[in-house]
Amino acid sequence: MSFRYYYADKIREKVPHYKGTDEELQDAIDDVSLLYNSAIKEVEVKLQILSDDFDKKHSYMPIHHIQSRLKTIESIMEKAERYGIEDPINNLDVVRREILDIAGIRVVCNYEEDLQTMSGLLLAQEDIELIKIKDYTNNPKESGYRSLHLVVSVPVYLVNRKKMVPVELQFRSIAMDAWASLEHELRYKNKGELSQDIVDTLKECAETLHKVDERLSKVRHQVLHDENKYSNY
Repeated sequence: MSFRYYYADKIREKVPHYKGTDEELQDAIDDVSLLYNSAIKEVEVKLQILSDDFDKKHSYMPIHHIQSRLKTIESIMEKAERYGIEDPINNLDVVRREILDIAGIRVVCNYEEDLQTMSGLLLAQEDIELIKIKDYTNNPKESGYRSLHLVVSVPVYLVNRKKMVPVELQFRSIAMDAWASLEHELRYKNKGELSQDIVDTLKECAETLHKVDERLSKVRHQVLHDENKYSNY
């Protein structure tokens, strides 16, 4: 099965306190994998259709690229423990209710203004439910990080049931994504610790890239205006 990414006999030693059989553990793992992988596919298709239709109407495709990921069982269990969920492997219903980023999608747009455009189009769809939103575009984190975070619930239709499954989306411009990726790599290489000088420099870089984002948007609109294109964009 293409959705399967873990096998019970390979993680049983990591969760020896699981109360069920290997077959039940496998079924629980497969259920998580199938539901959240399916939710990722549902949202990715919606976004791609929106971007294609935008291109058809405005001769411009706002999405540069899309990346997705599904948390591993180990990562889910670790986060559940940090959330204070007791015995998470035997309380997967609680885990799935409390942890909203098991499925994640990063939507990298060409310009900062495209974040609001594409997120707004997605949220306007009647089968998409907004769970929460955090806007770090105009109110960046202390580190300088900018992004638009959404958690939405999307319907997944299975053989004999429908499930609403949460998906976390991060909308970033190309500049935001470049900074965040490099900042993450630097922290990872240094086990999360960076000197204050480096932290300050990274924050300055984030602000510089934000200004570049704004200037490029202005240039873009000037070009479009001069060429008399995209009048309804």
